[in-house]
Amino acid sequence: MTSRKSYKLKRFLVYHKLAIFAIAAFVALSFFVSSTSVSSVYETENGGSPHEPPPPEHIKTPSAVRAIYMSSWVAGTPTIREKVLDFVNSSEANSVIIDIKDYTGKIAFAVDDPVLNKYESVEKRIRDIRELIDYLHGQHIYIIGRVAVFQDPHMAKKLPALAVQNKNGGIWRDRKGLAFIDPGAKEYWDYTVRVARVSEKVGFDEINFDYIRYPSDGQLALATYPHTGARLKPDVMEEFFKYLRSELSTLGVPISADIFGLATSADDDLGIGQVLERIVPHFDYISPMTYPSHYDPGFEGIKNPVAHPYEVMSLSVTRAIERMRAIGQDPKKLRPWIQDFDLGANYGVVEVKAQKKAIYDSGLDSWMAWDPSNKYTQEAYRPKSQ
Repeated sequence: MTSRKSYKLKRFLVYHKLAIFAIAAFVALSFFVSSTSVSSVYETENGGSPHEPPPPEHIKTPSAVRAIYMSSWVAGTPTIREKVLDFVNSSEANSVIIDIKDYTGKIAFAVDDPVLNKYESVEKRIRDIRELIDYLHGQHIYIIGRVAVFQDPHMAKKLPALAVQNKNGGIWRDRKGLAFIDPGAKEYWDYTVRVARVSEKVGFDEINFDYIRYPSDGQLALATYPHTGARLKPDVMEEFFKYLRSELSTLGVPISADIFGLATSADDDLGIGQVLERIVPHFDYISPMTYPSHYDPGFEGIKNPVAHPYEVMSLSVTRAIERMRAIGQDPKKLRPWIQDFDLGANYGVVEVKAQKKAIYDSGLDSWMAWDPSNKYTQEAYRPKSQ
């Protein structure tokens, strides 16, 4: 991939009697404002007062989104991301999902929001974010930014009073040792909205919210939720969804939600506050994580779900379609996640194609492919020309 600057700025001052010398000095000492920082400041022509960069030009959402996930670490390492982007450019994929904020709670690029900077939330993994976005837009690639919401060890450390608490004292942590924010903490809702807003300004064409739930694993019996209190988890989550929709109604780009795959078929909230009918109306798109490896033995009578990718995907998506139609929602809002990683079984061409076929057979045409290592089974995806 050929690197190119997304924008250049050269500043200079002109002094009345020393104009020629001043210009020469500033040309000699001029600098290019790097596209790696969202907080880069533009100078006006009438005195140097700062103002924001011009708004980005977004790409319209494709009628069928076929997206490849790329971690912020990979996106921020040009020598590695080139391989992923070469694959995207040569395959049927027309979109990429890039982490804005992942499980660490850190934002992957510089921002100009005073609250986000106050909490030292930035870890500049993608230093050329504007250049990368400009490149992808130049290739007509739709860019979805993923925000992990309530799993946020960083903000749990900064604002421990907002975190899920441990009955035995201190902050509760899941089986991986990661802390969560209590979803009932409304102060944190505004923080999430700020992340979405700065991300749209950078150029992301859609904001995707993940971990919009209560914890699902670890010593759950020890977890307490001081900000949720006696309220029911689904009630709290729906209030949060409504808040996002209201606060981001003028964002100018779609918002989407990742949910548990089991939420498409479960009759309850799975203990995490996710009820399909209470999520769908508040987002433009819904992406159930229908990875066959994430279903327990016996799901819909299937002894070993991971060995049956077509059946698991078909059953999950079909049930979601039925439930969405029942509440007057368009099933085309569904974009199932497909598994392109090994867990419980080796997943290759056959398994990835089986999941895609199940999606198409259900009448849907969008999907999002996940591999945490970003090493995709390229033969499972059609070439760009087809």
